[in-house]
Amino acid sequence: MLPGQVIAIDGKKPHGSKDAGIGRGAIDMVSAWASENELVLGQVKVDDKSNEITAIPELLKMLSIAGCIVTTDSMGCQVEIAKTCKEQEADYILALKENQPLLYADVQRLFEDLDSSPKGSYTFDYMSSFDNTHGRAEKRQCWTISDPEIVQHLRGAQRWEKLSCVVRVRREYQEGQAKKCEDRFFLSSLPGQARQMLAGVRTHWHVENKLHWVLDIAFGEDDSRVRKDFGPENFAVLRHIALNLLKHEHTLKRGIKGKRLRAAWDTNYLELVLSGLLNLSPVV
Repeated sequence: MLPGQVIAIDGKKPHGSKDAGIGRGAIDMVSAWASENELVLGQVKVDDKSNEITAIPELLKMLSIAGCIVTTDSMGCQVEIAKTCKEQEADYILALKENQPLLYADVQRLFEDLDSSPKGSYTFDYMSSFDNTHGRAEKRQCWTISDPEIVQHLRGAQRWEKLSCVVRVRREYQEGQAKKCEDRFFLSSLPGQARQMLAGVRTHWHVENKLHWVLDIAFGEDDSRVRKDFGPENFAVLRHIALNLLKHEHTLKRGIKGKRLRAAWDTNYLELVLSGLLNLSPVV
């Protein structure tokens, strides 16, 4: 893997796998998405009696991610997941919300104090970016605090393996006639460079735009009616393998859906796509 690459961990439920007739809900697959390589590195099915919190460490232990940056949503903001990242020699950026109530309250209060304090009261780093794509103006700002004397005095901070900094990302955007502003908070084992944090947080959402959205639109995953036995899980894995192969076949200038159709119609092109198996790491 490329050093510093974001590995986004996120779950997805193929809704068509739900079978109300036998009282079985949709399966939940947790995937690891390599942002720069645009590859599904692996996935695990969440146990029916469990949740993503236990599945994520299991997935991370399968992967060779030394030097990479693991990102998760707030579900993955768990002490055990931070520990597993460091055991795998990776860093982490974990979204912090009320599921860690004491630490969340302290981090929120810390940045409120930063806003109201005289300049120089806190050592922090700052970065901002502005985006006006697709007709939507959006400003993002990032503040990081990495002073060990401050970070280690937050309630529960000692439980988090190699916790180095806390982060606030503020997003300001226009929605209709209303201006909106929202703050999100993060924990990280990285040194606390605001530029790196802002890029890492934004890159995490590639797992939604470049993986989950494509699975639904190009592969019709949510419409799949495969339900029997291990069928839903097996087909989810096959779709991931197919997506990896199609994304890395560059001779045909078409979208994923167009490449799928071409592979169905043209045996020579299908063989070209499948030859990519020789160049891709196995999907676990």
